[in-house]
Amino acid sequence: MKIRIKTALYVVMATAFCLILSACAGPAGDKSASAPKTSAYLTFLDTEPALADPQRISEKYTVVLNVFDRLAEEKEEDGRNRMVPSLADSWEVSGDGLVYTFRLHPGVTFSNGAALTAEDVEFTFHRLISHPESRNRDLAMSILGAEALREKKTDKLAGFKIIDDLTFIITLAYPCATFLEGLTTPGASILDKETTLKAGDAFGRTPETTVGTGPFVLTEWTKYKGIVMKANPKCWSGPPKCDGLSMHFYAENSPLRQMFLNGELDILDLDKLGIDAEYFLRGDIYRKNVIRGHRVGISYIALNQSLPPLQDVRVRKALQLALDRKILMQTAISNRGILENGIFPRGLKGHNPSLPEIPFDPAKARQLLQEAGYPGGFDLTISYSDTTAQRVKEMLRLTAAMWKKIGIRASLMEMENRSFLNRRNHGELACYTGTWSADYNDPDNFISAFFGSRENSLGRSLCYPDEAVMKRVVDARSIVDPEARIREYRFLEKKIIQDDAAWIPLYSGYHFFAVNERVNGFHVRWNGWSSNRYADVSIKAEADRGN
Repeated sequence: MKIRIKTALYVVMATAFCLILSACAGPAGDKSASAPKTSAYLTFLDTEPALADPQRISEKYTVVLNVFDRLAEEKEEDGRNRMVPSLADSWEVSGDGLVYTFRLHPGVTFSNGAALTAEDVEFTFHRLISHPESRNRDLAMSILGAEALREKKTDKLAGFKIIDDLTFIITLAYPCATFLEGLTTPGASILDKETTLKAGDAFGRTPETTVGTGPFVLTEWTKYKGIVMKANPKCWSGPPKCDGLSMHFYAENSPLRQMFLNGELDILDLDKLGIDAEYFLRGDIYRKNVIRGHRVGISYIALNQSLPPLQDVRVRKALQLALDRKILMQTAISNRGILENGIFPRGLKGHNPSLPEIPFDPAKARQLLQEAGYPGGFDLTISYSDTTAQRVKEMLRLTAAMWKKIGIRASLMEMENRSFLNRRNHGELACYTGTWSADYNDPDNFISAFFGSRENSLGRSLCYPDEAVMKRVVDARSIVDPEARIREYRFLEKKIIQDDAAWIPLYSGYHFFAVNERVNGFHVRWNGWSSNRYADVSIKAEADRGN
């Protein structure tokens, strides 16, 4: 028996007001193009990414979402998200769940004019698995031969077979319940083989080396200032509904509220605004401009188990118990959320509302420190990036103050963002705070990213040591019975967070954006990300504003 999924692809036609510059059809970064009239572009604020290589980053996906496409996409309809075809027109799955036959949409070209073929897809998966700096290889590790390719025992991916330019077959080593869902994530974006090989390590660092099939073309990248993406009028799925995107980079001292009020920003992520967000959320004047989305994600405090005294579970549990997380949530997000007690937040498949609440118990925390041999406490550094929102910094100061009450001398260290990420990725940070939001709606997307392997755990500076637990995390992907699979994830969640205290879960909340009245069609992504895809967002004509 075969399961066949096929959905018609709808070509979005350009609206009458969109004036498309002919340079958009040329290669990314075409120097012959005249300077774009960015005042007519959709303008918004975001954090500068380290690079725009989908496989070598795990956050800050705005460029990736708009310049690249994936074989399938997550689409929200009637309040529910579902997977729909994208670069792949259709796919068939064998009855045993091991063999996937894909058919690419015909006539797709990259922004440099090169045709998309199955060879590009094969190259994408090969690089995703084999690149030493890949941050998303878990998406492809269920493919037959992936482990051998990763370990450099072969230079071929055994489970990928090209039938013709538009048809290919992927064979898995074992049934994987999350394989198709993973294809919708930014990390599975499809690359142009020729451009990527030619660029080498420079791929995704400049407009010239960032080439995709998506609705926009990266044309300018000015470090510490911003990025410009022009509309791609020859995009296979139809041109986007606006002329282009002007993405300003976040700077801590930028007068963000005033920039929005002056009309310099069309969309303002209120996460960046700190206490000034209350002006929009509580005031009467701009409340109608605010759009809210549920964030399917969790904020947490990471604890590095490779560093003493965090190797001791009693110390980690003391750190959990010493925090009044309700006050921390009030400080960071004005109580617009709920406390979380594990790994899987509300809104995610597998969320366990019955998980015991981690209490605020400083007396018990002091007792645990004494039992662990630290009656006088110890020194601990809490690291954070220079792009961290002001209210989160305030939350970290409160965290340090709460730990001080049980004798822990916590100091805060601000780091330049690239240095912060580099040290985190190499397992060198003792303690930091982070937020993880869903790439796809499955518990594997959370638990595997942090606790699915030594490599993943090291890359989050958690350094979780229990190999048996990590093996069960991986094995859970192949559990066929959905209910049994969720039971396994819930057991692992309790073991990792409540028994082993591998991190301190904080809260999940909502994501708010202020949107200029000239903007039409903006919606928060189903998972509540800061990064959004803007192909369907348009700018109203002057006569239509206010309607």
